[in-house]
Amino acid sequence: MSDFTDILTHGRRFKAAVKDLSIDELREVAGKLEKVIADREVEEAAAAEAQKERLQQIEALRKQMEEMGLSVEDLEGPSAKAAPKKRAPRPPKYAIEVNGERITWTGQGRTPNVFKEAIKEDGKSLDDFLI
Repeated sequence: MSDFTDILTHGRRFKAAVKDLSIDELREVAGKLEKVIADREVEEAAAAEAQKERLQQIEALRKQMEEMGLSVEDLEGPSAKAAPKKRAPRPPKYAIEVNGERITWTGQGRTPNVFKEAIKEDGKSLDDFLI
């Protein structure tokens, strides 16, 4: 809460804050506060009435849908797009033999470390590992 709200809602703090005001000034503050309260009550009553009206309209629609045999799912309809098809995995483009194990790579994404090391240490090019 703000300092103002703390003072306004705490009895002793409020009394200390207004102790220098005259009776006329206090009556003026009280009148303004009463006007704010009345305005807030009108706003809240209007909001409650609007919410009540909205709920009545929703209930009327629900009954109409029930009479027609419709559900909420019927309103959504088919999805706009079908799920994209997954593509087939790419065939390997490069292969290397390390410790009797054949390691393959499609050429997509990061270069595997074994290929990097072979290129760096042996001075080979990536084309040397083409399948």
